[in-house]
Amino acid sequence: MSTKTILKKSSLDFLEQYLNNASPTGFEAEGQKIWMDYLKPYVDTFITDTYGTAVGVINPDAAYKVVIEGHADEISWYVNYITDDGLIYVIRNGGSDHQIAPSKRVNIHTKKGIVKGVFGWPAIHTRNRDKEENPKTSNIFIDLGCETKEEVEKMGVHVGCVVTYPDDFIILNENKFVCRAIDNRMGGFMIAEVARLLHENKVKLPFGLYITNSVQEEVGLRGAEMITKTIKPNVAIVTDVCHDSTTPMIEKKIEGDTKIGKGPVITYAPAVQNNLRELILDTAEEKKIPFQRLASSRVTGTDTDAFAYSNGGVASALISLPLRYMHTTVEMVHRDDVENVIKLIYETLLKLENEETFSYFK
Repeated sequence: MSTKTILKKSSLDFLEQYLNNASPTGFEAEGQKIWMDYLKPYVDTFITDTYGTAVGVINPDAAYKVVIEGHADEISWYVNYITDDGLIYVIRNGGSDHQIAPSKRVNIHTKKGIVKGVFGWPAIHTRNRDKEENPKTSNIFIDLGCETKEEVEKMGVHVGCVVTYPDDFIILNENKFVCRAIDNRMGGFMIAEVARLLHENKVKLPFGLYITNSVQEEVGLRGAEMITKTIKPNVAIVTDVCHDSTTPMIEKKIEGDTKIGKGPVITYAPAVQNNLRELILDTAEEKKIPFQRLASSRVTGTDTDAFAYSNGGVASALISLPLRYMHTTVEMVHRDDVENVIKLIYETLLKLENEETFSYFK
């Protein structure tokens, strides 16, 4: 299979629609519907749970269960306080970056629909007389163009409304995908493409495959924690993003040495089952898929941790997509890496033996 032929025009059309749709933590349902609609021709059935995690299942009757997983949610803000003058103060929903907020346009999601606003910021002319104040959660604020709290409330905005950025998908220099929420809707996209390839290549897997798009990762791996108890998998291969450490102001001695365009990143960590990781590495080498290595101390900070430590222990591994500018509105990945993550998961599934225990004590 040529890497260059993995992504079709229909794949990229889906990716653009899926990324452009807002799917904040706790409010992922609309994005999940888009994802399920795309996945439907390639799976036998779906599982969904109370909080919105969606799972496409191939071979649902098989006893041995393999998960491939990404997470559906994006970071956002909550309306937390509305001043008498009609300005809005916010709190985080996930790891939202206060430093990128000033002068950003926002969408506030209400029962009446989207209300547009902006993160205001004092003009530079008024800031240079003394020590400048940096953006922080206590001083960034949203302006809806209203003069009173009553005006804001009349628009349908209230405490608890969720706030997202409207920034859309673009392609830079032919092969760099840029958008907000690539962390980690690109993961959901990649596992959906694996399902498509299995279907189009008429692959008959000997085990059950659970293509899992979990909710609420950004607030503590909560969706994965819930769904792993429902699926009770034997194996979980998780895909998320990791940092490109080659851009300015990042210390490689701390963050490791990984770069977009250099291939999927395979993680070493306590939660990563060594034999499963070696199967992935062997697959990459055999199929000549470029890859990079990364070490994580204590936890991976991804849904890998939730799967690994569930149900008495599930053999789990992490294949990451290197990304620039995480948790900003200009997250950037390389098309080649996207295709190679898809290829690596696909080829690993073909090598994975039914009923494999990955035991260290055979």
